Amino acid sequence: MINWLVQQIKHLPRLALFVLISATIFFCIIYVNYNTQLSASAAELPKIQRRGYISIAVKNNLRPLGFSDANGNLQGLEIDLATQLAVDLLGKSNAVKFQPVANRDRLSFVLDRKVDLTIARVTATSSRSRLVSFSVPYYLDGTMIITKNASFQRLVDLSKQKVAVLKHSSTIGVIQYYIPNAELVGVESYEEARSQIENNTVAAFAADASLLSGWVQEDPKYLILPIKLSTEPLSVVMPKGLQYDELRRRVNEAIARYIASGWLKERATYWGLP
Repeated sequence: MINWLVQQIKHLPRLALFVLISATIFFCIIYVNYNTQLSASAAELPKIQRRGYISIAVKNNLRPLGFSDANGNLQGLEIDLATQLAVDLLGKSNAVKFQPVANRDRLSFVLDRKVDLTIARVTATSSRSRLVSFSVPYYLDGTMIITKNASFQRLVDLSKQKVAVLKHSSTIGVIQYYIPNAELVGVESYEEARSQIENNTVAAFAADASLLSGWVQEDPKYLILPIKLSTEPLSVVMPKGLQYDELRRRVNEAIARYIASGWLKERATYWGLP
């Protein structure tokens, strides 16, 4: 049979032979990648317990959720949550390895099995849930407004004022609904928004409460209007698959206990979250 195949291949036109070889190489690569993914280090709970630690992707530059202090130690609400989950899953608060992560990698680190979980200010959405699983929310974030002008106390005070919003963000629709007479100014980043407030180019900036609370902690001249205009659940990112059922169940049960006992609310208050 092999000799016959060789003879047949010899009589193939050069172009057809090239296509056949290319296709063979392509499918070999796909096969190898597929099997490599199957044999990758999976984050099933028994494996985590055997190795003695859980790896969690976190933010290290996002006060007050996850940030490094002056000594380089990670702090914040999400760091507290990760540490407490290590206690529940492994019995030790130091049984966790933190992996600082950029926003663009928060889901992919779980998908690629680089970490077991991600706790890095990820909003649970239906589109994201097609790729990963989400825990019950540990904090309800949402749109709020920050300013350095103490005369602004109510939403109506911002009518006909310039309010900065991130370009292409869902915040635009929220502000248009609640303050239809405000003049929206699109910005590319939080840094640009802060610069425009400092230069009095805009009167206020609308964004997520968790981020704005960090501004107030770093600079007391800022104040946040006491009304949350939307609700966005922050959840732990977990892998999909039946083999991770126990891990997901244990994480969800733990967070439910933290909510019921008031522990999560206490930690959020401690870190200055509204």
